[in-house]
Amino acid sequence: MSFNIALTGLNAVSEQLNTVSNNIANSNTTGFKSSRTEFGSVYADTQAMGVEVLGNTQSISLGGALLNTSRTLDLAISGGGFFIVKGTNGETQYTRAGVFGTDSANYIVNKAGQKLQGYPTDANGTLLTGSLGDLRIQAATLPARATDSLEFVANLDANETAPAVPFDPLNPGDPNSYNHTYTTKVYDSLGKEHTLTQYFVTTGANNWTAHYYLDGAAMTPASAAMTFDTNGVMTAPAAPVPLGGITPPGASPLTIALDYTDTTQNGTNFGVSTNLASGYTSGEQTGLGIDSKGNVFVNYSNGESQLQGQVVLASFINPEGLKNVSGTAWVSTTDSGQALTGAPGVAQFGTVNAGTLENSNVDLTEELVSLMQGQRNYQANTKVISTQKDLDQILFSAM
Repeated sequence: MSFNIALTGLNAVSEQLNTVSNNIANSNTTGFKSSRTEFGSVYADTQAMGVEVLGNTQSISLGGALLNTSRTLDLAISGGGFFIVKGTNGETQYTRAGVFGTDSANYIVNKAGQKLQGYPTDANGTLLTGSLGDLRIQAATLPARATDSLEFVANLDANETAPAVPFDPLNPGDPNSYNHTYTTKVYDSLGKEHTLTQYFVTTGANNWTAHYYLDGAAMTPASAAMTFDTNGVMTAPAAPVPLGGITPPGASPLTIALDYTDTTQNGTNFGVSTNLASGYTSGEQTGLGIDSKGNVFVNYSNGESQLQGQVVLASFINPEGLKNVSGTAWVSTTDSGQALTGAPGVAQFGTVNAGTLENSNVDLTEELVSLMQGQRNYQANTKVISTQKDLDQILFSAM
C-alpha cells in the first residue's frame, strides 16, 4: 500500500513542478497570470490512499507591473477586465497582453492576427455603442470642412462713446470710424483660409452695431444691431446671425452662424474670451492616440483629431474559471460564465493605459521556493518507495 501512496505523491509533485516550471518560463511574458497546483488527500473510508491534484488556481486578479514602452498601440489595463480579440475562425478570446498593431487593412490586431474588438464609429464619428465589432483605423486623409459656425463671446466697454468719424462701409479700415475690431480665421469647402473681420461701433447707451467683412468684402447681412439691458446682458441678437453672401472661387457658398451668446457690456476694457470657429483645412494622418477610456483617435497635420472607435473590455463572474489557451489568452467556460462587456473606466472595468504593457505577475522568488519544496517532497516520496523495497527484500529473504 505504501508503494501506491508514495506513487500518488510523486505524480502530484510532478504536476506541481510542471506548474512551477511553466510559471518560471513565463516570468517575462506580457499579460501572463501565474498558477498554483492544489492538492487534496485521498481516502477509502478510513484508509489513507495518498494525494491527488484537485486542479490549478490562476492568480488572474493579481495584476502585474506596468511597464512604459512609449508605443501608442501597446495597451495595458489598470484594474479589472480583459481585451477582447477575435480570430479569423470567429473564435473570441480574452487577454491582458496588449501588444497591438495594424494590419494591411488598418485593423487593430495582435501578433496572432486577432482583431481587437470595440465600438466602431459611423461616418460622422459617432460611437455605435452596443455594436461590438473589429476596430479599424479609417482613411489616412481628413477632408477639408467649411466653417459653418462661430462662437464669439466678448465684453464691450460700456464707457465707450461713438467714434468721431461715421463708419464708412466702403472704407471699413479707418480706425477713427469704429471702437474695436476682431478677426477670425475661417475656411471654405476647399479648405482655403479666409479672414472674417468684425467692426464694433457704439451708437448710443447700450447700443452697438457689428459690421461684417470677409477678406475685405461686405457679407450679408453687412451689419447687425447689438443691444444690452441696464445690467449689461445682451438682449439682441437673440439668435445666431446667419452670415453669407460670399462664394469663394471654386468653393461652395460660405454660410456662418455667428453666435454671440454670453456676450456682455460692462464698464471694463474690450476683451474676447471665446473665438471658436468650426472648419479646417485638409490634413494627413500623423499618428494615433488612445485615452484612458479606450477612445481611439487619429491625429492629423491640421491639428484636428477624429474618433475612430472605443476599446471594449470584458469581465466575468468567475474569472478563475477561464480556460487557458496559447497566446497568453483565455476562453470562457461554463465555470467562468459568459463575458460581460463595457467601456473602460466604468463599473468593474479598469482604465486603459496607452504606451504601457502589463508584465507577468510571476514572483520568481516564490516560484524558486516552491521548486525547492517540490524537490524535497519528491525526494521524500522516493525515499518511501526505497524503504518499502528494502523491507520487502528483508521479508522475502526471511521466508
